Amino acid sequence: MAKIYIVDLTEQERSSLLKLINRGKHSARKLIRARILLLADEEKTDREIAAALHASVPTVQRIRQRFVEGGLVHALQERPRPGAKKKLEAKGEAVLLALARSQPPPGRKGRTLQLLADKLVELRVVDTLSYETVRRGLKKTSSSPG
Repeated sequence: MAKIYIVDLTEQERSSLLKLINRGKHSARKLIRARILLLADEEKTDREIAAALHASVPTVQRIRQRFVEGGLVHALQERPRPGAKKKLEAKGEAVLLALARSQPPPGRKGRTLQLLADKLVELRVVDTLSYETVRRGLKKTSSSPG
């Protein structure tokens, strides 16, 4: 089967990839991508490249495509990964810390995670919030309720 995406590196691109592999600290993914491009430039098949680098054939195909369509930088870089929006932004975390360090409500010795979550909702800092999100927020700042 004929290749749709042919990798043809310039001397500058080849030397840049070799330098990337041989020097400095880079993510394993970036190094694999660089090696894929170098082997693809040597006209190795996708199966040979995948076997040599312990990668999957679709990964090799994807890197070839990204190089041909977007260039060297595009082929080496990570794409942004989707993820859920943070429930507590910086302002919300600041309010959480202030609440956690404040006096507990009358009749209580301290604040529970659920009380803090409920108070943040009551103050309309967020629409909904679980005690687990509060726990992670406090753990990140090494604070604890009470």
